[in-house]
Amino acid sequence: MTNSIGCYSGLRRGDVRLRCRGIRGAITVSTNEKESILAAAKELLVEMTQANRIGVEDIAAILFTTTPDLNVEFPAAATRELGWPPNLALLCGHEMNVAHDLPHCLRILMLINTEKELDDIRHVYLGEAKRLKNETSLSIGGNT
Repeated sequence: MTNSIGCYSGLRRGDVRLRCRGIRGAITVSTNEKESILAAAKELLVEMTQANRIGVEDIAAILFTTTPDLNVEFPAAATRELGWPPNLALLCGHEMNVAHDLPHCLRILMLINTEKELDDIRHVYLGEAKRLKNETSLSIGGNT
């Protein structure tokens, strides 16, 4: 099913319409060490999937970003430690280096195929990153 500009407006699974939805998440990482980054990423990934009652098979792609002060490990490697499929689409990058940004912050944007309505999506903010939830709702274009 395509809309007027040729993009898919939703897939159908039987009689149910599937949409691609984004789930935001953020967590602060205690130290710039491999173990800390992977532990924080795993905690956030698990919390995001549980809060939204989704399975790994529903995930279309995951984008991971870190503040520039986290640079010793790719947070996407946490999916391997969780036993998630090796062919899952993953991408890591750094956040913009904004002066007032929260340091040691790992952010995730998980794209899922779901029947959920937009209002049913639960974004997850853990640790010091909880303050980002309020900042994001006040700013336009916030990516947390």
